[in-house]
Amino acid sequence: MSLRARPPTTTATPEPSPSLPQPPPSAFSQTLASTANLAKLLPTGTLLVFQVLTPILTNNGSCDSTTRSLSAVLLVLLAVSCFLACFTDSFKSDSGQLYYGFATFQGMWLFDYYDPKTVPDLRRYRLRFIDWVHAVLSVMVFGAVALRDRNVVSCFYPSPGRETQEVLDIVPIGAGLISSALFVAFPTRRHEIGYPLTPDSNN
Repeated sequence: MSLRARPPTTTATPEPSPSLPQPPPSAFSQTLASTANLAKLLPTGTLLVFQVLTPILTNNGSCDSTTRSLSAVLLVLLAVSCFLACFTDSFKSDSGQLYYGFATFQGMWLFDYYDPKTVPDLRRYRLRFIDWVHAVLSVMVFGAVALRDRNVVSCFYPSPGRETQEVLDIVPIGAGLISSALFVAFPTRRHEIGYPLTPDSNN
């Protein structure tokens, strides 16, 4: 019996087959991806109501005079909801109780009962100019998302002309991208009701 060490056996690893080059994403898919990212800047409850009720009220895009009026009322109410949600805020007291409120010029008006001894100075939650800017930008983002929805466009513009179609393709995305860029440049410190949770809600 030979005591010589056998050379280690090596298993040949198959070379990965060259992958086929992926075609670049189309402009339409990029537009949908941008619209999906814009939805993160909207209150989750408002966006959920929009996604659920829009197909029903617009009759999947086949509107008559009644459903068109109802759809317009829904869009106005949801836009007002986006506007007002930017003025809401929340914080945790020293006892761990979570309070929600609405920002005013004097401070914050809390929705539920609170003990003044357990809450901080509410004057630091007063309205600021940036809150109004965020409210307007939120409405613009909602308009961008709404005008990219197939049911909404089919309801209000069943057979748009060439110029109208260009406006529907360019203006919503342009307004949404500008609004999202301003959101990133000037972030809000508020923890609004209905928006995605942040790690620290006391800011």
